[in-house]
Amino acid sequence: MDNKEWTNAIDAIFSKQLENQYTIGHTNALERKTKLKKLLKTILQYREEIQKAMFDDFKKAPAEVDLTEIYTVINELNHAIRHLKHWMKPKAVPSPISLLGTSSYIYYEPKGVVLIVSPWNFPFNLTFGPLVSAVAAGNCVIIKPSEHTPHSAALMKKMIAEVFPENEVAIFEGNAEVAEYITTLPFNHIFFTGSPALGKKVMKAAAENLCSVTLELGGKTPVIVDESADLSKAASRIAWAKYLNNGQVCIAPDYLYIQESVKDDFIKLFKEQVLAFYGENPQESKDYNRIVNKGHFKRLKSYIEEAKITGAVIEMGGETDESQAFIAPTLLSNVRKDSKVMQEEIFGPILPLITFKELDEAIQHIRQHEKPLALYIFSKNKGSVNGIINQTRAGGTVINHNTLHFFNNELPFGGSNNSGIGKGHGHYGFLAFSNQRAIMKQWSPFIALDLLMPPYTDFKQKIIDLTIKYF
Repeated sequence: MDNKEWTNAIDAIFSKQLENQYTIGHTNALERKTKLKKLLKTILQYREEIQKAMFDDFKKAPAEVDLTEIYTVINELNHAIRHLKHWMKPKAVPSPISLLGTSSYIYYEPKGVVLIVSPWNFPFNLTFGPLVSAVAAGNCVIIKPSEHTPHSAALMKKMIAEVFPENEVAIFEGNAEVAEYITTLPFNHIFFTGSPALGKKVMKAAAENLCSVTLELGGKTPVIVDESADLSKAASRIAWAKYLNNGQVCIAPDYLYIQESVKDDFIKLFKEQVLAFYGENPQESKDYNRIVNKGHFKRLKSYIEEAKITGAVIEMGGETDESQAFIAPTLLSNVRKDSKVMQEEIFGPILPLITFKELDEAIQHIRQHEKPLALYIFSKNKGSVNGIINQTRAGGTVINHNTLHFFNNELPFGGSNNSGIGKGHGHYGFLAFSNQRAIMKQWSPFIALDLLMPPYTDFKQKIIDLTIKYF
């Protein structure tokens, strides 16, 4: 399909959705829940095909697909189905005494026609998750999945076509050129998940149409382990979160700050835990994923090579195999803070370890860099935990574990500034795709304001003065 053909196809669907948006927007809770239930049923029916598509894209283990792709979306769907009627209900709010005789409430209306641009690292999770929120809010939706996971994108296109007509929800595959074109259209909202660099481009394109955005980005997520922590649990949980999806997770621990006094004990426990997870040879483990493509493989390999040249110690791993896009679970110590592995978001199975004597060293380092999407703390010291939270900024924080906040639909998920704009999941996702329309009704035949219209007399000025002073 040449440029003219795919641009015409996108324009045609976009026009159909513009025409259909008010019909979809006027659906009630029961109608929207019916659509969500159909999507849920379809996902369960395609469970094995989703597992196969993910394996074909980058050898993702079926159990990991179940946990991180299927369960998360099913959880989001069930949560929305359970709460949607309450979310949609207009919310009454008080009116001030100066407006006595009025009633005020908030009406949740759909934004209209929205765009979801999803990434490759969790293609089903990070496509269908926002889709649940967009459908719950009553929008028409166009989806642009990543071209780096073509098997997953093709399967999602097939699944969506079975659940929704294209004038309500449609998927367009294709490369970055397709994504660039789609983001120039005058959508009412764009929900983008990806890197901060691409997020800036999406926001710039959206600004041309004064289109609101939700940006779920990334950055360097720190994890802090102090000497009071349960080191065995910290090692187990950090290893799980770091090497899940081969480290290709926006909220994976990106680098580790550990108190100097427990460094050696932690490294020993960490190695033991990785061995328990993936065996003596992780390359032969059916549970260890691969890097998504050669470009990302070469980038990650260069990080390891530069770290070695500049004096880093490979405490574990470091082996690579380009033919399989394999990089072993890797732990680095003695890492220079100006090295690429400490300056760039890693997005792979490499964990740099830095020691500190006093907690303030770690806090100051975090404060000197962009706000991370997440920050993790392993400590039994309540004062230390509160100190870190109060003296840093992050999109989310988990204490004595990592990444779990993503799975709680009662929590807002998202970043701050460089790590994102806006929140998603559960009610927060519904709000992201809704316009909170202010409604006020004048039910009394008379209100005080009627006395304060021109011409302004001395008597009226006295009433204004009293209003300013007391109301």
